[in-house]
Amino acid sequence: MPRPFQSVCLLLLAWPLLSTTPAVSQDEAPAVVTFTLDFPSSQPEHYSLRIPSGGEARYQSSGRASADSDQTDFHGKNEDKDKNKDNDSFDLTFTLAPETRQKIFDLATKAGYFQKTVDSHRKGLAFTGTKTLAYKDAQRAGESTYNYSNTPAVQELTTLLQSLSTTLEFGHRLQYDHHYQKLALNEELKRMEEMAHSNQLIEVAAIQPILTQIIADPSVINIARARAQRLLQTSGVH
Repeated sequence: MPRPFQSVCLLLLAWPLLSTTPAVSQDEAPAVVTFTLDFPSSQPEHYSLRIPSGGEARYQSSGRASADSDQTDFHGKNEDKDKNKDNDSFDLTFTLAPETRQKIFDLATKAGYFQKTVDSHRKGLAFTGTKTLAYKDAQRAGESTYNYSNTPAVQELTTLLQSLSTTLEFGHRLQYDHHYQKLALNEELKRMEEMAHSNQLIEVAAIQPILTQIIADPSVINIARARAQRLLQTSGVH
């Protein structure tokens, strides 16, 4: 049997091995839900949402550009407007509220992770855009493309994600109006308030930077600044 002193020495020698932080298992990789919509006759014509189970979400959209538009982000940084002159691109990373994120993943679970087709295959339905929902984690992956789905969880998830896109596109238009045509801000914000009251918008906090810029800009008419302030307050942003 080892003596007490020898036992202590052995323990000290083994300590670096015992205290080494284990590598992150592949099983711990975040799950991701993605949603894309392609609708050539709409604006935007294409958009995608990438929502990980942890970390920031990402929204990207593209469509027809206005003749005098350039690429300006929520922080007022201009990108090279000689690139993609005919294409109005928008790219935003943002943080989702935990309850919204949880709802998205709960609905993905209820929809079977989109591992089977979710399209209704009904003929005669109006075309409302080619939609694709996808799910991926360390154990499973699924993807399904549809125009319309009879699956309740897919219907609810589609409505939620389209509402999220609508909110983010409001932010995109507000930044354009703030840069080029400030007198148009009031009508845009009025429409946004009406949609928020009818629960057609979610995650208004995601476009807080542009709303804050409008509120702080004395060259914007007071009624528009007040609308922007109310939108933040009713969405719980202080």
